[in-house]
Amino acid sequence: MRKLAFLACTAILFVSAIALAADKAKNENAKGKADDWSMKATIIEACSCPMFCQCYFNPEPAAMAPSGEHAGHAGHAGHGGAEHFCRFNNAFRVDKGKAGNVKLDGALFWVAGDLGAEFDDKEMEWAVLTFDPSVTKEQRDAIAGILGHVYPVKWKSFAIAPDAKMDWKYNKDRAEARLDGGKIAEVVLNRGEYGNTEQPVVIHNLKYWGVPRNDGFVLMTNEVQAYRAGDKAFEFKGTNGFMITFDINSNDVVAAK
Repeated sequence: MRKLAFLACTAILFVSAIALAADKAKNENAKGKADDWSMKATIIEACSCPMFCQCYFNPEPAAMAPSGEHAGHAGHAGHGGAEHFCRFNNAFRVDKGKAGNVKLDGALFWVAGDLGAEFDDKEMEWAVLTFDPSVTKEQRDAIAGILGHVYPVKWKSFAIAPDAKMDWKYNKDRAEARLDGGKIAEVVLNRGEYGNTEQPVVIHNLKYWGVPRNDGFVLMTNEVQAYRAGDKAFEFKGTNGFMITFDINSNDVVAAK
């Protein structure tokens, strides 16, 4: 009996030890995976600069006249009160992604803002992040963290707006994205007739902000790109637009450091 009792007690302790070890491993695994993330996303993007946005090659955006028309070459800034800015709308769809055990596939979100007059110091003017209502809290937290690596800059003003239903679709000839049916924001891009074929014009081997890989900038002039909410509302037609698919992960950030 003593032997049976001893064996039973030993078995209970053994099972308890396994359970504790499993819980510990689970917690450690979950903790470890919190820093394990990746995102592949496609953006329908447009801005106030003429095609193609000079911000990718210069320390300041295109110059604009008081009327909102482009003031020509940046060297003419200051004539007639021209100013530099790059007001943009970026409509994201996550093609595939994760942060720890949180899947990001299909998440929709929107970033609108203005890069300001110059950005040698990596400080931009303002940005507003809006999520589609379908995005969960866990997904939002992960996406907000990853965006800091996609756009490794400082913002003079950064805000998260109330949720808004987001529509997002594209094909090789046209791309459309809207917040609240276009009442809050809207981007419509058209392929145009720039290329030698019926396929879009694509710029390859050009870096997109902080991400290490992209499939190329698919050039598509905008019919309209507008942000219609609040006191920073703007609208432009016939200016720069493109689509781009990028991917970035936590290993890239570690390697960069």
